[in-house]
Amino acid sequence: MVPRCATCKGKLVQEDSTTQEEYVQRVLAAYRSTPGTTGTLRRPDRLLAAQLHERGVPLMVIENALVLAAARRLFRRPDSPPLGTIRSLAYFSPVIEEVLTLPVNPTYFQYLRYKLHRTQRR
Repeated sequence: MVPRCATCKGKLVQEDSTTQEEYVQRVLAAYRSTPGTTGTLRRPDRLLAAQLHERGVPLMVIENALVLAAARRLFRRPDSPPLGTIRSLAYFSPVIEEVLTLPVNPTYFQYLRYKLHRTQRR
């Protein structure tokens, strides 16, 4: 079964059988480790993670969305004005919805992870 798009309002297929608590912890850990975030968690972040679990959004989609958004923020024109720190998981909601509908090869997200990792090491 293929996951349905976000606009269909249908439940997506979970890729594994993690409990809601495990899912929320993994989402929040991924959020905290994303470049450009404050690293602090708030109640709304936990609630959004639980809602994503309820919708059945695969963890990989969320992780890919965090990577995509971080890459977009880091790899932009050098003369662009500086961006503020991300203070909420909700910042990534539109990117999560975008990734749900993107027909992108998973190796693209691996490439972005590699580029982010190299940039962070510098």
